[in-house]
Amino acid sequence: MSTREQRRAPRKPVDAGIVAIDTIAEQPLGHLCNLSASGLMLIGGHAPRSEGIYQVRMPLPDAGGSIELGLQEQWHEPAASPGQYWAGYRIIAIGNDHGELLERWLRQG
Repeated sequence: MSTREQRRAPRKPVDAGIVAIDTIAEQPLGHLCNLSASGLMLIGGHAPRSEGIYQVRMPLPDAGGSIELGLQEQWHEPAASPGQYWAGYRIIAIGNDHGELLERWLRQG
């Protein structure tokens, strides 16, 4: 069986330690695993709402700041560790300044 790549943009893997904060609940949504111009993957301690909309804030190391994003959950599934969930999100909103910061960060090696 072959798998088909469904991502719209290449994802940049991220070192552990970047936490995406749900700015409405002021709670961690999850740890960032990878990020692209159109989406991201998190691992977190709870399953997100199916197709849920989230407003998040997260730092971008070596980029000079944090970004705020509007996200929509696309999928989630339990991880191998009990109580952990993988989740994929599509970026549905980002301000111009934060979009430029994200693009610069993605271009870095």
